[in-house]
Amino acid sequence: MSLSLLSRYAFFAVCVMFTLASLPFLEYDWLWPISIVTGLLSLLGIFDLLQSPHAVRRNYPILGNIRYLVEGIRPEIRQYLLESDSDALPFSRAQRSLVYSRAKNESADKPFGTLIDVYQSGFEFIGHSMRPAPVSDPSGFRVIVGGPQCTKPYSASVFNISAMSFGSLSANAIRALNQGAKLGNFAHDTGEGSISPYHREHAGDLTWELGSGYFGCRTADGRFDPERFAAQAQDPQVRMIEIKMSQGAKPGHGGILPKHKVTQEIADTRGVPMGQDCVSPSRHSAFSTPIEMMHFIKQLRELSGGKPVGFKFCLGHPWEFMGIAKAMLETGILPDFIVVDGKEGGTGAAPVEFTDHIGVPMREGLLFVHNTLVGLNLRDKIKLGASGKIVSAFDIASVLAIGADWANSARGFMFAIGCIQSQSCHTNKCPTGVATQDTLRQRALVVPDKAQRVFNFHRSTLKALAEMLAAAGLEHPSQLSAKHLVRRMSATEIKLFSQLHVFLKPGELLTGDVNGEFYSRMWQMARADSFEANEVAA
Repeated sequence: MSLSLLSRYAFFAVCVMFTLASLPFLEYDWLWPISIVTGLLSLLGIFDLLQSPHAVRRNYPILGNIRYLVEGIRPEIRQYLLESDSDALPFSRAQRSLVYSRAKNESADKPFGTLIDVYQSGFEFIGHSMRPAPVSDPSGFRVIVGGPQCTKPYSASVFNISAMSFGSLSANAIRALNQGAKLGNFAHDTGEGSISPYHREHAGDLTWELGSGYFGCRTADGRFDPERFAAQAQDPQVRMIEIKMSQGAKPGHGGILPKHKVTQEIADTRGVPMGQDCVSPSRHSAFSTPIEMMHFIKQLRELSGGKPVGFKFCLGHPWEFMGIAKAMLETGILPDFIVVDGKEGGTGAAPVEFTDHIGVPMREGLLFVHNTLVGLNLRDKIKLGASGKIVSAFDIASVLAIGADWANSARGFMFAIGCIQSQSCHTNKCPTGVATQDTLRQRALVVPDKAQRVFNFHRSTLKALAEMLAAAGLEHPSQLSAKHLVRRMSATEIKLFSQLHVFLKPGELLTGDVNGEFYSRMWQMARADSFEANEVAA
């Protein structure tokens, strides 16, 4: 027998031999515990030898289990012991600590200078003024959402809760988020899972997200039901309607709530049967072309009683959005707002290929949408929101400077109610009760306490934004522009965002005198009657 074989089976053999050798001496009380332990380990070793899925355990009985044990706790060991403050996995410890501090109403100030390498490429900052402005009251940081075709515009905060559904989040999480939104007078996006009873308990402002599954307003076969939609949309608590075209976590994929997370409450809220995966198709059945999409927007606006209607999407094929823009011009129907989601991801689980390699990052998508609307003289009629890894005042400022009117955050507000980034959202075993339907686990989330933290996080973040704006000589977020932000390009070069990015002039796409071949080419490829590209232009 080789030395290698002996070493692999040595511990298992010792356990077996000690167990057998101790049997005649069990009258000694001190020997019992040891014998029981070695006996159980021996049984484990026998099971390891007989099982077939794991080769390591067959070759290393008993000891091979250590490998799977260490692998199982690797994320926790890395997060708590090995991760640096700047490792973004996907949010860094520094980002999470900032949210936790502000949610608890604790000081987030740091002494002794920045930990960021300010000479590293990609470092960004806001230029400050030699004559700072007085610090404004952040309660005035609002934007009126509702274009010329809207009769019930909404005054939205510049910082709101992004889309997260009941079903993906627990009832207590939804309660806490909505109560916090009520306390802070900002909007809470329902996610595509419809409006649950828990969204209604505290009467916080809602943006009702309408996905391809039409949850809460669907027929038995999953199509859009106008009457059911109108009944919910006209509720005064619903302030805006948002059509979900795609999401940054998995653009073009649709969504699935696994059947083990579909409770009777979720089934009743969404209008789906129990015992089945709750599936959101990858595309809408209510429309199939940009022109039909505009007419659907008009229909929703009328059914809701004139409330703002818009859509959310993660940019993919650029000509598709330009096709939507062409449909706006052709039909004369305009959305009241557009939310640009980034491929930075979100709370939803997705195949790794989608998470890593599909979709346009938020800033590039936002800039493209902003430029397209400017080039068509539509920007002043349509408001823009942005979502994608936004947790700090600087994050908000960075998207406002390149075209957004407001910012949404999902994971930031999850941190505020206790999320620890365990990345177990899809398992129904969330350790903090945020993303689970396990009634015992979600009891750990105390609603009044977490609602106050949601309010604190929102208030403290906007206070920090007000102080940043004042330092830059500004009084309102709407005054931020690309000239105020700076990015380091190399060790010896920095550029203003206004130098770094292409910005179209009003009406450029209409006149044909376009600054940049890319925009001109995409405009030629776009079609109002189809999401397909114009192959002649391509």
